[in-house]
Amino acid sequence: MTQSITATLPDLGTFEGFNFRDQCAIERTLTADEVVNWDHDADGEAEFWPSGEDPLVKGVFDGNVTGSDLIALGELLIALDGDRTEDLLRIQFAIRMQGCELSSLTIQELDDRPPMIFYGDTMTDARKEAAFGLFETFWPDLFKAWNEDSAGVLDFDWYAFVDSPLWSTHEVRVGNKAVLMVASN
Repeated sequence: MTQSITATLPDLGTFEGFNFRDQCAIERTLTADEVVNWDHDADGEAEFWPSGEDPLVKGVFDGNVTGSDLIALGELLIALDGDRTEDLLRIQFAIRMQGCELSSLTIQELDDRPPMIFYGDTMTDARKEAAFGLFETFWPDLFKAWNEDSAGVLDFDWYAFVDSPLWSTHEVRVGNKAVLMVASN
């Protein structure tokens, strides 16, 4: 009995596929192991994509997934060894917003320009949380002055602040939470 290539990798969910030889959808969902070990010669040329049960994994990929993509993602998650949700969000941000390639993505690249991650019940809540968090982090003296302004003289347009060219933003939903990832430009 041979050991699975993906046996040491984290669970990456299930995948759907299309078999070009049979010219039809593959009638069952596949595990990551089955995608990695798909024999295109024996079983027919096929393409695969996340089934959607794990929106974080689905968010990493823009459509088709190869076995080598799954191995690269799994190995990166093992190397990061952090909070799976935050790690997948950071990877998604690096790929979608910073133009990184999963096949060559490194921990160093993820650490060089990590997004700040903000959560809310709605995207408006997440955006508001981000605005005030960013304001306080990057301009603490101005934030303190604004926060202590009991007369309401100082105005802070938090909505416009998050949409300013200062930031790269990426919005996603994780379960019932809205997530806004932000990095400075």
